Amino acid sequence: MKILTTQIGGLLQRIGSGGEESIEETARLLAQASIGEGRVIFAAFDEMEAVLLSAQLGAEPFQGAVRYEEDMEIRSADRVWILTRSALDERALALARNLADQFIPFAVTAGEKADEQNELSDLAYTYISTGLTKGLLPGPTGERIVQPHALAALFIYEAVKMAYDEMVSDEE
Repeated sequence: MKILTTQIGGLLQRIGSGGEESIEETARLLAQASIGEGRVIFAAFDEMEAVLLSAQLGAEPFQGAVRYEEDMEIRSADRVWILTRSALDERALALARNLADQFIPFAVTAGEKADEQNELSDLAYTYISTGLTKGLLPGPTGERIVQPHALAALFIYEAVKMAYDEMVSDEE
């Protein structure tokens, strides 16, 4: 338990120290929709749906959060936050390519770091890496285990939401 606590604490510290600027940029991007005539659309894949559930059903819901649906029309005033375990997720990449083709700014949260091999980070207006590309702990046979993608994404979500709420309340 102590090793897990240490590793998760370290993960959150790395996200907090390395992602502060991206978190602020993401909040600003999403606030554009709320301040204007748009919607904040959460496109959360797999376990990242935990963020969407928190945004819609949590104790402090995200003002104006909308669930992404494959056939929904996304307008130029809307802003989308794509949350995926991996930047290689084909569903996330297809959505990102579509949004980029329509010149609709969007944010991404994924495991991999932003670099020239990361198409998803290249397409995104803002990109936040969870830093999770393998397990945090060594398993019994040498493999890496414990990949808390949803936990990392929820931490990022709470940081973005704090900045977003501040920005949106300043406009009221």
